[in-house]
Amino acid sequence: MNTPRIVVLGAGYAGMMTTKRLTQQFAPGEVEITLVNKHNYHYQTTWLHEVAAGTIDVNRSRIMIEDVIDTKRVHFVQDTVVKINKDEKKVQLENGELDYDFLVIGLGFEKATFGIPGMQENAFSIQSVDTSRMIRDHIEYQFARYKYEEDASDDLLTIIVGGAGFTGIEFVGELAERVPVLCKKYDIPRHKVKIINVEAMDTVLPGFDEELVDYAKRSLTARGVQFKLGTMIKEVKEDAVILGDEKEEIKAATIVWTGGVQANSIVGESGFELTKGKVNVEPTLKAPGHDDVFILGDCAWVMNKETGRPYPPTAQIAMQEADTCAHNIRTMMYGGTLEEFQFDDKGTVASLGGKEAMGKIFDGYKLYGVQAKAMKNVIDDRYLFLLGGPKLVLKKGKFRPF
Repeated sequence: MNTPRIVVLGAGYAGMMTTKRLTQQFAPGEVEITLVNKHNYHYQTTWLHEVAAGTIDVNRSRIMIEDVIDTKRVHFVQDTVVKINKDEKKVQLENGELDYDFLVIGLGFEKATFGIPGMQENAFSIQSVDTSRMIRDHIEYQFARYKYEEDASDDLLTIIVGGAGFTGIEFVGELAERVPVLCKKYDIPRHKVKIINVEAMDTVLPGFDEELVDYAKRSLTARGVQFKLGTMIKEVKEDAVILGDEKEEIKAATIVWTGGVQANSIVGESGFELTKGKVNVEPTLKAPGHDDVFILGDCAWVMNKETGRPYPPTAQIAMQEADTCAHNIRTMMYGGTLEEFQFDDKGTVASLGGKEAMGKIFDGYKLYGVQAKAMKNVIDDRYLFLLGGPKLVLKKGKFRPF
């Protein structure tokens, strides 16, 4: 009998934790585990807004895959996925091909533009280490231009962030901390810089507790963030956005879109049926109609039976999906009852930049300010511990509230 081949595509939260769990579920030599990723590093997606704002160094968010995955147990392939051939059970890569018996798709997200003209071409997005670094460098370059160019327009110092969900709010929070530093560096008055957060809904952080939302808005407004809520972006130009039915134009040198994501395009191109950009997976996390394919993280919608709505694709959920996926692959090989995904909500904390944060933990206990920031660091450090143990926490962890 041939050794079963398990291929994991993508080294995000879901892919890394599934690979880790598979090495715990199976003995050495029991299965062949292959992890495919286009970079030789994993990155903390939940830290990318800090990279984009320039409040942490880019290398802080990166973790070398070989530092946390046992390469004696896992074959790591650094390559780019081109297509998944479900019928032949093959994955086509730029530089080769892989056969699989079980496939785990965790290829992450792409920017969802919702058909807004110019969004794809003219707006940055916080998608990866590289795109986040581009945003950081671009913002600082505008400050340098303003300082050294003759008759420089104040528009160079206007930053528009589309979307007031988790990423958008955390990003403007980091910008509120970063801008005074840049103002001091380039000797620019703080009042010249505008940070404008545009959101189609009438509130920031839709679905969040109202008291927490009010705290976030007050904290951010006090540090110079302007909000335009209940306002849709109709078009994105190279140097401006067009807002609402009145077609209001706001000039800006930096436009960042955080208003929506969809599954990596390879998923749809490979023939998996998409609903609003992602795959509605079965409760066992299998792709509908494919017993040998599991889809996790930002590529999947996993339904909450109580609400009838999908769970938001957070890092917390992706990590828990890994447990269910690894268990079910073993069950399919050796028999038993497949496990349906059950989300254990440990709470959510949003960073607002510096020592500011807010959130809810455990049974709805609310946290604000430094206390919330310390809990946010505990949550981040817990993931590092699960991934790489105490050594990784000491190397990459966040130990101070700010």
